[in-house]
Amino acid sequence: MPAATPKPRGRRPKTSEVTPDTAIDDRYRAPALDKGLDILELLATQPHGLTRAEIVKEMDRSASEIYRMLERLVARQYVMRTPSGDRYALSLKLFALAHMHPPLSRLINQALPIMDDFTRKAEQSCHMGVYDRGNVLISAQINSPSGWSFAVQRGARVGLLDTASGHLLLAFADEGSFKRMLAEHTPVDGEVPTTLEALQATLASIRERGYLERDSAQTQGVVDISFPILGPDNTALATLTCPYIRRIDRHVGPEMAQVREYLRAAARALSLTQGMNTA
Repeated sequence: MPAATPKPRGRRPKTSEVTPDTAIDDRYRAPALDKGLDILELLATQPHGLTRAEIVKEMDRSASEIYRMLERLVARQYVMRTPSGDRYALSLKLFALAHMHPPLSRLINQALPIMDDFTRKAEQSCHMGVYDRGNVLISAQINSPSGWSFAVQRGARVGLLDTASGHLLLAFADEGSFKRMLAEHTPVDGEVPTTLEALQATLASIRERGYLERDSAQTQGVVDISFPILGPDNTALATLTCPYIRRIDRHVGPEMAQVREYLRAAARALSLTQGMNTA
């Protein structure tokens, strides 16, 4: 079998050229900022750094403007020169900044007002799940303001293999993470057993639809509606789940289809990608 032909190394797209859907309105463009961010994103993919000439080639910009930007990034300690002095690489400053505010706390702080808005419109509760040591941790939860709802407590650990949150996290994991998650999994109390074949079929269906909607495997009368919160690589950072219950008295609240759309919008607002396959 002939060897695959390597892809040619074209110039790195500028921020404003990425896609029509993500093009920045010209009124709010900041070319110098875009240039600096492009350099940081480029260097993030290069474990051994790049020379100035290589950066100029990849960025398709003039040597003088790249030189000025590099010098500012070095002065602010976002970029460092390698010991040989002829290459530039990312420093640990971005890493340190990220850890000044833990990522999960930041996600929760961003999610809570959006979740609160969902519960008010949907008249249902909502919780956010993240992967944690082989199962799912409920990291945030908001009750319905109507007083009638079903809720999963914040801090609860629920099963990876039999819950809506767990299935979403597995369905939108990369191959390496998927294998690690399965290897780390330990059954929780009451977990419904499944086979790998059945699990794979469920995950394939979720990926095709972009979300999950089904009767709860834990509680009768509850329908789980769950969407992924996606990162820039289309893997799930977390999940938003509504344990939907239908009122049968005279109160008229949002129908399940409308609740689904409210939840879809909430998950989309928190995702770091516009590529959510949630049609």
